[in-house]
Amino acid sequence: MKRTLRRFLGMISVMSALALASCTPKNVAYLQNIDDTITTADALSTLIRVKPEDKISIVVHSKDDQLSKLFNLPVVSTNITQAMTTTEATTIRNDGGVKSGMSVYTVSPEGTIQFPILGELKVAGMSRSELSGFIKGELMGRDLVKDPTVTVEFVNTGINVLGEVNSPGRIEVNRDHLTILDALAIAGDMTIHGQRENVMVIREENGQRKAYRIDMTDARKTMSSPAYYLQQNDIIYVEPNGQKKRETTTNSNNFLSTGFWISVASLLTSICVLIFR
Repeated sequence: MKRTLRRFLGMISVMSALALASCTPKNVAYLQNIDDTITTADALSTLIRVKPEDKISIVVHSKDDQLSKLFNLPVVSTNITQAMTTTEATTIRNDGGVKSGMSVYTVSPEGTIQFPILGELKVAGMSRSELSGFIKGELMGRDLVKDPTVTVEFVNTGINVLGEVNSPGRIEVNRDHLTILDALAIAGDMTIHGQRENVMVIREENGQRKAYRIDMTDARKTMSSPAYYLQQNDIIYVEPNGQKKRETTTNSNNFLSTGFWISVASLLTSICVLIFR
């Protein structure tokens, strides 16, 4: 009888240890096998490029301020409804809105914009520097402005970060490259409950939604993924790990939770000790 009780108590101890071990998050470190030989996707092919329905700011400057104004839209106010008359520096609010001082073009579904004097221009597929050079070439080629400086910025163009991150929400794209590491850093990093081996990036390609899954604990898999460099309107979703899923059940003490089984094991152990004594 005593031997049987000892075996039973041993089994209960093992079950408790396993239950406690399941509560411990694993693989929380990023890029665990990183070294000096890892290569990423081609930087040029992963530039953020203008797409239909994007909003972009294009400002032309030259030595002749009056001439420059002919090629700039009226600057809009904060709510993009009240036009103003001067051209000022372009800035973007953290929430994605447009501050006063920004002239904005909305790219048509066909990938074009209506530019002052120059008329309809095909801009989809161009990076910021390519679009700047294109407009500068048009102005000089048509002998309209001799010394133009063209500034192009993305406006209200960003990605969404959801799930187990500290600051979920929308991140505005204000650079030519944005990696998934950049996005997670801006979102305050993943929480301890984030499943690092299976981060999902949802992207629209050729009219269809495609999902990429990235193991953030593996440097090679992360940096070689087509979704390592993000594109506008990407959605990053960090799935909760098993522990977090159990914690979010309707009742944390139901039979699915680790806490429930630990409580059962503790109760049975106490009963067996009393019987043994």
